[in-house]
Amino acid sequence: MERFKGISMILIGAMLWGATGPLKEWTMEIYGISVPFLLTIRLIVAGFLLLLFLKLKGVSVTAIFRNKTWIRPLLIFSILGMLGVQYSFVAAIEASNAVVATLMQFLAPVYIILFVSITHKKVPPSYQVIGMAGTLAGLFLLLTNGRPDQLIISGQAFFWGILVGLAFTFYTLYPTRLMKEWGVLLVVGWSMLFGGIFLGLVNPVFLSGEWPILTELPVIGAILAIIVIGTAAFVLFLSSMRYITAVETSILSSLEPLTAMVISMFWFGQVLSAVQLVGALGMLVFVTWLSLAGNPKKKKLRTD
Repeated sequence: MERFKGISMILIGAMLWGATGPLKEWTMEIYGISVPFLLTIRLIVAGFLLLLFLKLKGVSVTAIFRNKTWIRPLLIFSILGMLGVQYSFVAAIEASNAVVATLMQFLAPVYIILFVSITHKKVPPSYQVIGMAGTLAGLFLLLTNGRPDQLIISGQAFFWGILVGLAFTFYTLYPTRLMKEWGVLLVVGWSMLFGGIFLGLVNPVFLSGEWPILTELPVIGAILAIIVIGTAAFVLFLSSMRYITAVETSILSSLEPLTAMVISMFWFGQVLSAVQLVGALGMLVFVTWLSLAGNPKKKKLRTD
């Protein structure tokens, strides 16, 4: 039952995160909002609201700072993990589109499997190899329509796409001890707040000329949707690791590009070809295979 709960969490989180891609793409294209401005507001507001929610529940949100041992890991995760994933993902969207950015994120399972295999000096289990091959084959068909020469990615998009995969790998593997000790919500809340403040200082948002854009209701609605949906996706993703392994969590999140593809099809008028539909079906089949074939050890993380 707990395993089913973990799988449900990551699949729902993956779909929510996949939905934020087209929404961010639309917001930046229509209203000309820059990556630093959008992310600074998104991270600071989301982090503050999450910490306020915990405070209202009676959680001591500042307890993590009473032991200096945890301050450094929290700051590292905030900048390289939380901000790293968010910035590289949105920058990849800006350089290409939501579908390409989400697909490039799926270099992460390859990195994670290699990292785990090297660390434990073991060959990956056959079900992971089969699942990875099938999932990536499906992604390939979705992205290229079966023709490699149709994959057109700029150097900038490729650069940010590579960083998305690396940042997502770090984001998945690094905060395990933090989560066990302090809970998912508290770590996510502080890391969002610190990541947003750091970005706002590096790219002084208070000097930005984009503030008048926030007087438009559609922009406010879009940013609020990005904050709520994106935060829910992050919390579900990290919480799922209570019940399934980091490798499986990363691979099962392959529903992200499928969600981004479907939403982009209806929103931006992109129509899936027969080959792309085969790729989508293949992804679903192999995601199911990974869910049923794995038998990970259950992990215990607090969510409060």
